[in-house]
Amino acid sequence: MYIDTHVHLNDERFKDRLEEIISEAEEAGVSRFICVGYNLQTSQEALKIASEKPQVYASLGFHPTEIKGLQEKDYLWLEEMAQNEKVLAIGECGFDFHWETTTKEEQYEAFVRQIAIAKKIKKPLIIHCRDAMQLTLEVLISQNAREVGGVMHSYSGSKEMAPLFIKENFMIGIGGPVTFLNAKAPKEVVASIDENYLLSETDAPYLAPHPYRGKENRPVYIPLIVAKMAELRGTDQTILAKTIMNNARKLFKI
Repeated sequence: MYIDTHVHLNDERFKDRLEEIISEAEEAGVSRFICVGYNLQTSQEALKIASEKPQVYASLGFHPTEIKGLQEKDYLWLEEMAQNEKVLAIGECGFDFHWETTTKEEQYEAFVRQIAIAKKIKKPLIIHCRDAMQLTLEVLISQNAREVGGVMHSYSGSKEMAPLFIKENFMIGIGGPVTFLNAKAPKEVVASIDENYLLSETDAPYLAPHPYRGKENRPVYIPLIVAKMAELRGTDQTILAKTIMNNARKLFKI
């Protein structure tokens, strides 16, 4: 019934507990998982897990803080491997100006390269955006990323900007922060936009929802996130979960 559209099952913390992590989530009704890569190693691991687990899919890509030392062969690998039927998307990719590990120019080049690959193989994008909302929107528009669309992962922008991304064929990924007591913006976004553009995600092992904030996140917590989303919209949790699953099927062609 539920889907986790952004989870790092490829994280070292889950390595020896993968069966347990997936099993407990399935018992809670989470039946599909998209394991997201953020550098070469984790993308390789995401593909491996997806190849071994029928309920797990992969997204391959290079996070903006992980692009130092990338070579042409890495982009060629990404383009080739992303054509695997278990790979649903390119990413996570985008901009992150919170951490000063790479320059704006380096991030721009890596982002544009990955948008081009996504368009070439006709698969959607999973966008990471931190402290760069306006620039991200401008790049998506200039690169005509709407051709393939995608999702604004862990969307942290305003309710006013959300429709601008939706206009460019991007859905809005909602995770644990929507449950935080002091989180005004994500609550406003969930309450205001069309439910046909909402996706549920954990970003596990990061961003655990309330009341587990600050602890390890796991996909078993997806129902907590969807319950909060349903509450904010004044709708039934089960109905919203089905809508979100349909949204994911439409975007990722599951």
